[in-house]
Amino acid sequence: MRAGLPLALPGMRIGLLGGSFDPAHQGHVHITDEALRRFGLDRVWWLVSPGNPLKGHAPKPLQERIASARKIMKNPCVTVTGIEAVLGTRKTVDTIAGLQRLYPRARFVWLMGADNLVQFDRWDRWREIAARVPIGVIARPGWRMPARFSRTARVLAEARLPESRIGRLADAAPPAWAMINVPMNKLSSTAIRAGRA
Repeated sequence: MRAGLPLALPGMRIGLLGGSFDPAHQGHVHITDEALRRFGLDRVWWLVSPGNPLKGHAPKPLQERIASARKIMKNPCVTVTGIEAVLGTRKTVDTIAGLQRLYPRARFVWLMGADNLVQFDRWDRWREIAARVPIGVIARPGWRMPARFSRTARVLAEARLPESRIGRLADAAPPAWAMINVPMNKLSSTAIRAGRA
């Protein structure tokens, strides 16, 4: 296995939570813990990105954000990584394809907040992402209804899992997605950065 990449055993159910984590905060911890439990995952990998093409600001240096995220995330089932820097990928679809090549027997699930589902159809090759891995959506304050009526939700309406199958999301053949409601946490990296300014 290439240096800088985590271990994954065959059949392991792994949630992938991407983002700039600028900074990582208790909201990230909260949705990760909920995703592990509700989607029946064995592990979650935080993919701390070199940069987000949909965001207008440059984040702090990657290693600084990874170190900060490792301080806040205490769950032993969660690994904080700089996978995109190791793979040399910048787009989610290429990162997922790279991970599937490296870990052909792992079962990956892409995790995102409901706010990201609303703009998911703006992501590069978003339909390919949906065709590659199941998607677990976590509700966020103010975004439940917009997510339910988003273009992505309409296009993938037939792929939405019923409540009874949410705990087996990783075993579903893509396209498949599920959205969970969780106790709300209003923290956001944007608000934290604004408070520091």
